[in-house]
Amino acid sequence: MSTDRLSPGDTAPEFTLPDDSGKDVALSDFLGRKVIVYFYPAAMTPGCTKQACDFSDSLSSLQAEGYEVVGVSPDKPEKLAKFRERDGLTITLLSDPDKTVLREYGAYGEKKLYGKVVEGVIRSTVVVDEDGKVFLAQYNVKATGHVAKLRKDLKLNLADEQPGNGA
Repeated sequence: MSTDRLSPGDTAPEFTLPDDSGKDVALSDFLGRKVIVYFYPAAMTPGCTKQACDFSDSLSSLQAEGYEVVGVSPDKPEKLAKFRERDGLTITLLSDPDKTVLREYGAYGEKKLYGKVVEGVIRSTVVVDEDGKVFLAQYNVKATGHVAKLRKDLKLNLADEQPGNGA
Protein backbone atom coordinates (compact mmCIF):
# COMPACT_ATOMS: atom_id res chain seq x y z
CA MET A 1 0.00 0.00 0.00
CA SER A 2 1.72 3.17 -1.10
CA THR A 3 1.16 6.36 0.78
CA ASP A 4 0.49 9.60 -1.02
CA ARG A 5 2.87 12.24 0.12
CA LEU A 6 1.94 15.87 0.41
CA SER A 7 3.53 18.56 -1.75
CA PRO A 8 3.82 22.32 -1.37
CA GLY A 9 0.55 24.00 -2.32
CA ASP A 10 -1.63 21.05 -1.24
CA THR A 11 -4.32 21.77 1.33
CA ALA A 12 -3.12 20.23 4.58
CA PRO A 13 -5.59 17.56 5.75
CA GLU A 14 -7.66 18.88 8.68
CA PHE A 15 -7.37 16.88 11.89
CA THR A 16 -8.48 16.90 15.50
CA LEU A 17 -6.43 14.77 17.88
CA PRO A 18 -6.11 14.58 21.67
CA ASP A 19 -3.01 16.10 23.26
CA ASP A 20 -1.12 14.62 26.19
CA SER A 21 -3.75 15.98 28.62
CA GLY A 22 -6.62 14.54 26.56
CA LYS A 23 -7.70 17.95 25.20
CA ASP A 24 -8.63 18.04 21.50
CA VAL A 25 -6.35 20.10 19.27
CA ALA A 26 -7.33 20.80 15.66
CA LEU A 27 -5.18 21.96 12.78
CA SER A 28 -7.73 24.75 12.24
CA ASP A 29 -6.84 26.08 15.74
CA PHE A 30 -3.65 27.36 14.09
CA LEU A 31 -5.21 29.21 11.12
CA GLY A 32 -3.50 32.56 10.73
CA ARG A 33 -0.25 31.12 12.07
CA LYS A 34 2.33 28.82 10.53
CA VAL A 35 2.61 25.40 12.10
CA ILE A 36 5.32 22.76 11.89
CA VAL A 37 3.59 19.36 12.14
CA TYR A 38 6.12 16.63 12.65
CA PHE A 39 5.47 12.91 12.80
CA TYR A 40 7.63 10.57 14.86
CA PRO A 41 7.47 6.82 15.59
CA ALA A 42 7.48 6.58 19.39
CA ALA A 43 7.74 8.76 22.46
CA MET A 44 10.69 8.16 24.79
CA THR A 45 12.91 6.44 22.22
CA PRO A 46 16.37 8.03 21.77
CA GLY A 47 15.89 9.60 18.32
CA CYS A 48 12.38 10.84 19.03
CA THR A 49 13.50 12.26 22.37
CA LYS A 50 16.37 14.13 20.72
CA GLN A 51 14.04 15.55 18.07
CA ALA A 52 11.34 16.57 20.59
CA CYS A 53 13.96 18.21 22.83
CA ASP A 54 15.43 20.09 19.82
CA PHE A 55 11.97 21.38 18.89
CA SER A 56 11.27 22.33 22.52
CA ASP A 57 14.65 24.11 22.82
CA SER A 58 13.90 26.02 19.61
CA LEU A 59 10.23 26.72 20.33
CA SER A 60 10.58 30.30 21.53
CA SER A 61 12.75 31.32 18.57
CA LEU A 62 10.39 29.50 16.16
CA GLN A 63 7.38 31.23 17.76
CA ALA A 64 9.19 34.56 17.39
CA GLU A 65 9.31 33.79 13.64
CA GLY A 66 5.57 32.98 13.63
CA TYR A 67 5.68 29.16 13.88
CA GLU A 68 3.97 26.77 16.26
CA VAL A 69 5.18 23.17 16.63
CA VAL A 70 3.00 20.07 16.89
CA GLY A 71 4.40 16.54 17.25
CA VAL A 72 2.19 13.60 16.25
CA SER A 73 2.81 9.94 17.10
CA PRO A 74 0.71 6.79 17.54
CA ASP A 75 1.36 6.94 21.31
CA LYS A 76 -1.57 7.21 23.72
CA PRO A 77 -2.02 10.54 25.58
CA GLU A 78 -0.84 8.94 28.86
CA LYS A 79 2.50 8.01 27.32
CA LEU A 80 2.82 11.49 25.78
CA ALA A 81 2.20 13.03 29.22
CA LYS A 82 5.05 10.95 30.66
CA PHE A 83 7.26 11.98 27.71
CA ARG A 84 6.50 15.68 28.31
CA GLU A 85 7.18 15.37 32.02
CA ARG A 86 10.33 13.28 31.69
CA ASP A 87 11.96 15.55 29.12
CA GLY A 88 10.44 18.94 30.01
CA LEU A 89 8.89 19.28 26.55
CA THR A 90 7.12 22.53 25.68
CA ILE A 91 5.76 21.63 22.23
CA THR A 92 2.23 20.33 21.61
CA LEU A 93 2.17 16.51 21.53
CA LEU A 94 -0.77 14.80 19.81
CA SER A 95 -1.92 11.19 19.88
CA ASP A 96 -2.95 9.37 16.67
CA PRO A 97 -3.26 5.72 17.81
CA ASP A 98 -5.31 4.60 14.78
CA LYS A 99 -2.76 6.34 12.50
CA THR A 100 -5.44 8.09 10.41
CA VAL A 101 -3.66 11.45 10.40
CA LEU A 102 -0.26 9.82 9.92
CA ARG A 103 -1.62 8.13 6.79
CA GLU A 104 -3.36 11.29 5.49
CA TYR A 105 -0.04 13.13 5.74
CA GLY A 106 1.92 10.35 4.04
CA ALA A 107 3.82 9.69 7.27
CA TYR A 108 2.84 6.05 7.65
CA GLY A 109 3.63 3.25 5.28
CA GLU A 110 6.44 1.07 4.00
CA LYS A 111 9.93 1.99 5.09
CA LYS A 112 13.26 0.25 5.40
CA LEU A 113 14.39 -0.68 8.87
CA TYR A 114 17.74 -2.40 9.22
CA GLY A 115 17.49 -3.52 5.58
CA LYS A 116 13.99 -5.01 5.91
CA VAL A 117 10.84 -3.42 4.51
CA VAL A 118 8.36 -2.85 7.33
CA GLU A 119 5.21 -0.82 7.75
CA GLY A 120 5.50 1.98 10.24
CA VAL A 121 5.76 5.67 10.96
CA ILE A 122 7.93 7.54 8.47
CA ARG A 123 9.67 10.36 10.34
CA SER A 124 8.29 13.37 8.48
CA THR A 125 7.75 17.10 8.84
CA VAL A 126 5.06 19.15 7.14
CA VAL A 127 5.05 22.93 7.45
CA VAL A 128 1.55 24.39 7.05
CA ASP A 129 1.13 28.08 6.23
CA GLU A 130 -1.32 30.59 7.69
CA ASP A 131 -4.01 29.55 5.19
CA GLY A 132 -3.78 25.80 5.87
CA LYS A 133 -1.71 25.01 2.77
CA VAL A 134 1.41 22.83 2.75
CA PHE A 135 4.47 25.08 2.51
CA LEU A 136 7.10 22.37 2.92
CA ALA A 137 6.89 18.57 3.19
CA GLN A 138 9.93 16.50 4.17
CA TYR A 139 9.90 12.71 4.49
CA ASN A 140 12.43 10.28 5.99
CA VAL A 141 14.05 13.10 7.94
CA LYS A 142 16.83 12.47 10.45
CA ALA A 143 15.95 12.93 14.12
CA THR A 144 19.28 14.55 14.97
CA GLY A 145 19.97 17.94 13.45
CA HIS A 146 16.54 18.12 11.85
CA VAL A 147 15.47 21.37 13.55
CA ALA A 148 18.64 23.16 12.42
CA LYS A 149 18.14 21.88 8.85
CA LEU A 150 14.48 22.92 8.94
CA ARG A 151 15.43 26.44 10.08
CA LYS A 152 17.83 26.64 7.14
CA ASP A 153 15.22 25.32 4.68
CA LEU A 154 12.70 27.87 5.98
CA LYS A 155 15.39 30.59 5.81
CA LEU A 156 14.90 31.43 9.47
CA ASN A 157 17.35 33.40 11.55
CA LEU A 158 19.99 30.88 12.62
CA ALA A 159 21.54 33.29 15.08
CA ASP A 160 18.70 32.58 17.55
CA GLU A 161 19.88 29.05 18.17
CA GLN A 162 20.29 28.13 21.80
CA PRO A 163 23.82 28.56 23.14
CA GLY A 164 25.61 25.30 23.72
CA ASN A 165 24.05 23.55 20.71
CA GLY A 166 27.40 23.61 18.92
CA ALA A 167 27.43 21.38 15.87
